[in-house]
Order: sequence, then structure tokens, then C-alpha cells
Amino acid sequence: MEKNKINVGIIGFGTVGTGAAKILLENSGVIKKRTGIDFVLKRIADLDIKRDRGIKIPQGVLTTDANAILNDPEIDIIVELMGGIRPAKDFMLNAIKNKKHVVTANKALLATEGNEIFGEAEKNGVEVGFEASVAGGIPIIKVLREGLVANNIIAVYGIINGTSNYILTKMTDEKVEFSDALKEAQRLGYAEADPTFDIEGIDTAHKLTILSSLAYGIPLSYNEVYKEGITKITAQDIEFASELGYKIKLLAITKLSNGAIEMRVHPTMIPNEYLISKVDGVFNAVYVEGDTVGSTLYYGRGAGDMPTGSAVVADIVDIGKNIAAGTVQSGLRMQDSGLRIKKMEDIESMYYFRFSAMDEPGVLSKISGILGNYNISIASVIQKGRRLGGSVPLVVLTHTAKERDVLSAVKEIDNLHIVSDKTIFIRVEGKEE
Repeated sequence: MEKNKINVGIIGFGTVGTGAAKILLENSGVIKKRTGIDFVLKRIADLDIKRDRGIKIPQGVLTTDANAILNDPEIDIIVELMGGIRPAKDFMLNAIKNKKHVVTANKALLATEGNEIFGEAEKNGVEVGFEASVAGGIPIIKVLREGLVANNIIAVYGIINGTSNYILTKMTDEKVEFSDALKEAQRLGYAEADPTFDIEGIDTAHKLTILSSLAYGIPLSYNEVYKEGITKITAQDIEFASELGYKIKLLAITKLSNGAIEMRVHPTMIPNEYLISKVDGVFNAVYVEGDTVGSTLYYGRGAGDMPTGSAVVADIVDIGKNIAAGTVQSGLRMQDSGLRIKKMEDIESMYYFRFSAMDEPGVLSKISGILGNYNISIASVIQKGRRLGGSVPLVVLTHTAKERDVLSAVKEIDNLHIVSDKTIFIRVEGKEE
């Protein structure tokens, strides 16, 4: 039976909820012209319905009772935009059990509890839309589910946390240290008062979990993602990276490697000539390599009320069109592809090392000897004659090596009397010379 009117309820009227409501109210005409469907914002639930959000909400739409939305038989699609795990998970499961379709931007919830949520949606014959959960206004979920559906995905690389990217950009452009760049990000509202999720790679890992599942057909596996943040990156490392022809970015990486899936988030050196290295400030980008399409790059705003609200409304419209046509799309196919997730110690990469070495003869030969013992070969060296409390920075760029060997070599080198501080190492992506 055709349906040309879809009722929508939003739970959570914060930044993204405000953006989604604004788009639904102000762009309803253009959406109807393109789809033939009238999308009606019937209810919005939030604990605070007094604060002015800068948009005019029709009388009777606002409520403090989420159950008024969950139990309303006229509402077709429920949009969860409150964030967090509880009670968001309970609301979503209740909506699904009430045979209502769900749209969410909640990457933390999907990454950690998504297997259950998608399983329940499949059982109950409803859809879960989650385009807004990764990279804000960039339609990367649709790209992986639809645009590149005929491809075997070789690799996905993402700059998908605007806060960290802003901090690293400021450190690079203005040669300031991490703590100063973080304070500026907080002052401008790009970073939270507690920035842990952003700067420690947790937010990026939530998003990578979703991308990996889409790319490789594996269950959502957040606990298997290797996570390392940007707090140890220094202006000195950024300067050396630049001398070597690289930029440092917090990169989300998932790729198929010798029949296993890599899932890792960490600071990464990327060659200056790569397009993704030029993505600066709060912008996001996702690079996807497919076996038939080759290299593709998707760029845009990864957060904010309107870009993320745009992705939310795109899901609402997609589901609405399916309701009108009497069809249901699978949210995330939960079949297990049988691919295992590679342990971090088994990954292979090129590496940047910065040793704090005593300024005396024979130091480089001792360090290179230990690296050689662990099958780590040197591609280039920078040795500065600056004294830093009796030691000088010795920078080494390696050819491809195994993470396990790197960890063992660093442990041995750090025990040498000629090394005055713990070795800094950063993984390097790009084509080996």
C-alpha cells in the first residue's frame, strides 16, 4: 500500500537534533518535490524544551516524555539523537520492538551494542539508518553500502575526528605544542571540556568499527580496534616529519592484509603529495580503495548541526521511500564473512623513530645494529647537532617492518646507556621507496 505521508519523531534536541529538525521544517517543500512524500515532524522529546534553539517549532511538537514518541502508533520513524549508551539503547530497542524504523547518529552505541540492535531490527522487519554516525555530512555509509557494492574493498583510510585534525593542523601550521593547540580548540568550541574521546582516538575507533563492518562483512568489533591518540605528538616530531616529506594525521585504517582485517587508529605519517594529507582543520576525509573502482576520496564537514543533520534527514528520506514502496532494506548485514582480525603486533608498516641519543661516536652504529637484528632496515636518517641536555635527536625512517619486531627493538634500544629518553615511534603509510 502506497504511503505519501511519513511521521517522524526525534528523541534528543541538542546540536544534531536541532539541525535535523531545522532541515525537516525548512526544506520540507524541496524534499516533497523530489520524493513525492510529505515528511512531517510530529514530536520532539528532550528533557529541556524551554531553551531557545533558534528555530520555530510548531505548537504541541515538543515534549519531555520520550514514551510519547515511542508509543505513538502514527509515528513511522524514530530518530535517536541523545547520544550515550543508556537510555539511548533502550529507546532504540523499544522503537524496534514497536515495529518503528530508527535513525541514529550514535556511533558509540552502534560500535559497542550494534550487533544486538541490527539483529533485533532484522527480526522485526524494520530499518536502522546510521549515515550520520560517521563523518557527519559525508555520505560514506551510502558509498560503502551502495556506490561501491560491486567492489572488494582493499583499504579504507579516514581522518574522521575534526577535533584531533584541528589540533594537529594548528601544531603543524603554527609550530605550537599539543597542550596549546588543545586549549585553542577548546576555546573555539571544537574540543569538549573533557576531550578524551577525541584526542585518545576513541571516537575515531567507534567510527572505524562501523566502516570495517561495512567494508568487510564482519560483526561490529570495537574491542578489537587498536587505539592510540595524539597526546604524545610533539612540534619537534611534526617538524622532522615535514623534513622527510610527510604530515602527521590521526588516521583510522582498515584493510585486508594476507586474508585478515587490520583495524587500527593511531597517529600516522602520510606523504605530503597524498590528497588526504592536505585535509586540514576540522574537516574530515575518507579514502576508499576498491578492486574495480581504484582510489576514491570523500571530503567534507565531519560534524556540526547542519552537516550531520543533513545525513540524518537523508536516512529519514531513504527509509520513507522504502515505507512508501512497501520494502525494507537491511541495516547492516550481520553475516560473518569468516575473516579474522589481525593482532596489532602482526601488522606491517614503515616506521619513524626519534631516539634521544648521546652526542658521541658510534651511537648510530649501535642503534642500527639492534634494528638490523630485528630485521628492521633503515631508509633514511636525520641527525641534528643540537644538544638537548647532553643528547641529540636521532631520527630514522625505516623500510617495512613488523610491529612485533619494532616493539622488541625499541625495548632493547631504550635500555642502552647512550639513550637518555624513551624512543618515540610513529607508523608511516605510503608507497615504499
